Amino acid sequence: MGAGAGGVRVVVVGQVGRDLVLTVDGVPDAGGSADVRGRSELLGGKGANQARACRQLGAAAALVGVVGDDPAGRLVLDEARAATLDVGGVVVRAAARTALLVDVVGPPGERRLLEHVEPSVLLTPADVEASAERLRAADAVLLQLQQPADAVRAALRLLAPRPSGPGEDEGPRGAPGGRPPDSAGPLLVADGAGDDAALVAELLAAGAVLRADAEEAATLAGRPVRGVDDALAAAADLVGRGARAVRLAAGPEGDVVAWPGGHVVTPLLGDDPADPTGAGDASTAALAVALATGRSPAEAAWWAAVAARRTVGHPGGRPDLDPGTLAAEAAEAAGRA
Repeated sequence: MGAGAGGVRVVVVGQVGRDLVLTVDGVPDAGGSADVRGRSELLGGKGANQARACRQLGAAAALVGVVGDDPAGRLVLDEARAATLDVGGVVVRAAARTALLVDVVGPPGERRLLEHVEPSVLLTPADVEASAERLRAADAVLLQLQQPADAVRAALRLLAPRPSGPGEDEGPRGAPGGRPPDSAGPLLVADGAGDDAALVAELLAAGAVLRADAEEAATLAGRPVRGVDDALAAAADLVGRGARAVRLAAGPEGDVVAWPGGHVVTPLLGDDPADPTGAGDASTAALAVALATGRSPAEAAWWAAVAARRTVGHPGGRPDLDPGTLAAEAAEAAGRA
């Protein structure tokens, strides 16, 4: 198998917006001011970040999301097309304003994120159902739990396993960590955590892969996650309840990835990160592509760790990922552990 994604089709169901990244020497106190040393305006939002990272790793990537019928929406869609993302599933909502995310990056590792996301640019079940064919044709579907629960449920209904007919091509489903051989649905990867415990139970019943940062991990676990031991216990519980794999942040000690019969702890890679924005999105994309292309959960864990490292080294949360380089760096990092 080559280092790329080998024709894997990924659909990301989530946020599409405009990122404004401002780099400053320090955030002023109330009434003060500060010079902006760097400014970038670009395609952003968790969904677009993940889709772009999947595309960089060689997968065909499609977006299902919402933008406004405004100049910002047109700009981000143009940039998504330039990145060769399929935007046929992005709804352009009349009289809505495209989500704006302002990332203020101060001294290394310090950032403040301001978000303007109106309800009109959140997904509805109808928005998701309009992309039914796109979702059912995917090898992996990334679902963002920051979107309304009824929209996520709409995707789950569309992707409910259906028996395969004799001789039907199942693609990479029988590969380790990928689709199970008895399922006609794609690999499901759920990112984040909401306050809907019933939805989490539905995702577990569907055998989804779960990815959560430290705060989200505590929500999934129903208790604080303060380090590796807590994260391991929470991950083991989620795997025992049906998750195919789980990646939970464990604070400064790194991240825990667990699956039936095993786990690995990956340390935070890289020194003095410039901006933590986007690390979770890059790691989610790398985890999904690695699993969908048949890599083991342990390999996928190191892919995710390296993808995060390659994102935090510069302001703005935009990864620069190459599948060959990522695979080599992941293997090297695993060998050192």
